[in-house]
Amino acid sequence: MSPFKLQCHFILIFLVALRGESRYLELRETGDHDPFLLFSADLKRELAGEQLYRRALRCLDMLSLQGQFTFTADRPQLHCAAFFISAPEEFITIHYDLVSIDCQGGDFLKVFDGWILKGEKFPSSQDHPLPTTERYIDFCESGLSRRSIRSSQNVAMIFFRVHEPGNGFTLTIRTDPNLFPCNVISQTPNGRFTLVVPHQHRNCSFSIIYPVAIKISDVTLGHLNGLQLKKPSTGCEGKGDFVELLGGAGLDPSKMMPLADLCYPFHGPAQMKIGCDNVVVRVISSGKHINRVTFEYRQLEPYELENPNGNSIREFCLSGL
Repeated sequence: MSPFKLQCHFILIFLVALRGESRYLELRETGDHDPFLLFSADLKRELAGEQLYRRALRCLDMLSLQGQFTFTADRPQLHCAAFFISAPEEFITIHYDLVSIDCQGGDFLKVFDGWILKGEKFPSSQDHPLPTTERYIDFCESGLSRRSIRSSQNVAMIFFRVHEPGNGFTLTIRTDPNLFPCNVISQTPNGRFTLVVPHQHRNCSFSIIYPVAIKISDVTLGHLNGLQLKKPSTGCEGKGDFVELLGGAGLDPSKMMPLADLCYPFHGPAQMKIGCDNVVVRVISSGKHINRVTFEYRQLEPYELENPNGNSIREFCLSGL
């Protein structure tokens, strides 16, 4: 397994990345709180009611649920982060209910608009509407003047450091509808999605953090059919609107290998197996047209990774498998 296998092992890998070690047994405490809450159907049914879900927040955590979460240090906690993910068609709002930290003593609490891991960001700097410096919101600088912070996509995170036992904070996570989701990390290894960019000059990425078989069924671009594998002398350069498939072993789409281009309207299906840890469907838009791509994806089975056949791309990703 490569260092970036972000399947059901997200939390363990984040811990290694943040702390430079593999002490993750603290996350395996009694099963009162499953760190992978996005898989809990019973809990999601419970949240469908009016009652606000509440639980403690760990030094390293991952959540996909609305609710109120409280972190209280029981010892100095110096390298902490919580990753939030919602449905593709949602924004995430982080609201500070109570903050008790010592900023002068070296504590901090920062929100990042997106995810960042080992220096790689999602969305990438090329795809996000804000410069990187503006994607960080530091409580110790802004205080409660920015009590609620809304993400630009379906993922966000916080970094925090608390030295004094007993100090900490409480925050509430809410989600709001996003009519035209642009940058998305998929919650699941299988699914179907339509990425629409309506007359906006921006790039939008849909990230699937699994090796997948991906089937593109429809592409609507502002300008006439074809899927072509990426070659040094070919591509979609000069086209203002196109779709590209990317693969890699990191989080940042701008650092991934271009695998295929879709330069023209296309009515599939076209299918490809991509054995990379992270597969991204990316739409580049000039802002002059309404661009749309519809695709389905499913996680590759182990035997498919070991014995590829048909239309598959593995050579760029073999080092991670």
